Amino acid sequence: MTTAPHPAPGRLTFRDATAEDVDPLVALIEAAYRGKDAGASWTSETDLLGGQRTDVRGVLEVIEAPGSLLLMVEADGVLVACCQLEHRGPAAYFGMFAVHPDAQGGGLGKRVIAEAERRARAEWGAGEMHMTVIIQRVDLIAWYERRGYRRTGQLTPFPYGDERYGIPQRDDLAFELLVKPLDREA
Repeated sequence: MTTAPHPAPGRLTFRDATAEDVDPLVALIEAAYRGKDAGASWTSETDLLGGQRTDVRGVLEVIEAPGSLLLMVEADGVLVACCQLEHRGPAAYFGMFAVHPDAQGGGLGKRVIAEAERRARAEWGAGEMHMTVIIQRVDLIAWYERRGYRRTGQLTPFPYGDERYGIPQRDDLAFELLVKPLDREA
């Protein structure tokens, strides 16, 4: 499978990742958040965090954990996006969302999040989708709000000292819980 990006066409393939997909998934996630081209992307975290965004072990843990999956999105056999879904009782958790920088801006992200919400409802009966976003990512939070997510004000401290999450460039990072009801079509 290649990870050479291009804008995603109308026809996409969604599938659950397997252990064989880990390397291209790590490359995609790094490209979207911390890669050399990520700085030009509105999803980049390079002004907040340095170092890695994830690694082989972290991606494999998501794939292999009970009640968890990593949804891959391919366009013409090319990996262009992914997201994590985790079943958490009456809710699902949405994370590890990445769209390759070259495939952003054309509505692909909207399609991925809509499919993730559909699957959480259909497969787990989830009534809500939860996610956490670094509070300084104002543009990204606004994008999620336009998709129906609401800020809760519930903050979780950033895991300073654990370089698996990156190297903080500032000392005031925190995650905020965003929630969206899934009892109706998005």
